[in-house]
Amino acid sequence: MTGIRIHDFVIKELGKVNPYGVYDLGRNEGWVNIGTDHDTATFAVASIRGWWQSMGRPAYPKAANLLITADGGGSNNSRCRLWKVELQKLADELGLSVAVCHFPPGTSKWSKIEHRLFSQITQNWRGRSLESHEVIVNLIANIMTTAGLKVQCQLDTTPYPNGVPVSDADLQAIQIERCAFHGEWNYVIRPHNPS
Repeated sequence: MTGIRIHDFVIKELGKVNPYGVYDLGRNEGWVNIGTDHDTATFAVASIRGWWQSMGRPAYPKAANLLITADGGGSNNSRCRLWKVELQKLADELGLSVAVCHFPPGTSKWSKIEHRLFSQITQNWRGRSLESHEVIVNLIANIMTTAGLKVQCQLDTTPYPNGVPVSDADLQAIQIERCAFHGEWNYVIRPHNPS
């Protein structure tokens, strides 16, 4: 008899996985990056970059900016210095302005990604043994809903160390414009050399 792992138990051979998702509300499409290292701001932005390269750029070839709605906590929290530094790198790399709107504390339960993407992931792997990275990726990538949700998923084995320092100089170099309404949660990061 094989034991089934439930909840958040670590599989010694696999470690713990970190899913980071991007959900395109207008197209009803999701992108999930399955990280095998730490859930850091660098990993979060790498996930957004992966979505852009795989799904975003083909869908929006004339885009001049990205709009990200993000939780107020975790790897993409509004007070995380590394999150903003990594977004600046992304803006510079893509030549796009990156607008960010964080959900206020305690309100992430109203995020569309929770209800339209991650709830489907949970339903799809209910009662299944998550015994390998391949199984996890395939279960997520094969989600089908009556509303037409499409999901792409990839495994990310890149190391993302914790505790990456961000100097005051790094923070000062960010081209950030805070919005008049709750600028601590709503801001735009402009590329240094827009295309």
